[in-house]
Amino acid sequence: MVFTFQKRVYGYECDSYGHMNNASYLNLLEAARSEALYDMKMSIKNLKEKGIFIYLTHLEIDYIKGLQLEDIISVKTWIDKGNRMRAIWIQEVYNSKQELCSRASIHGAFVKDGRPYRLPADEYEVYLPYVKTVL
Repeated sequence: MVFTFQKRVYGYECDSYGHMNNASYLNLLEAARSEALYDMKMSIKNLKEKGIFIYLTHLEIDYIKGLQLEDIISVKTWIDKGNRMRAIWIQEVYNSKQELCSRASIHGAFVKDGRPYRLPADEYEVYLPYVKTVL
């Protein structure tokens, strides 16, 4: 399943060239993943209440086209690969003309008590329908 998150590019997110700053992409991608988790009924708050965290282990971003000040942008987010312990998320950012502006691959792992954690069967049942390919 692909989740879509939309927002406007604000001045504080831009660099001196008028494009979204590279560091702002991290916040944008985090917000889009958080919204996807919320829609999956696995919000950060719900996971935290169970002592489960998602630690990012690798992040790679390809910048294709600059995002402009005040443009309405869309972030498409999906779990490309996953299992009970980890996931690889793909996120694509589009401008208002629906042009692909960046693509990110984010690897994450479930953690509990500071150690890698396998989701229990009931949590995995909630998560599994959103995983494109099981690792």
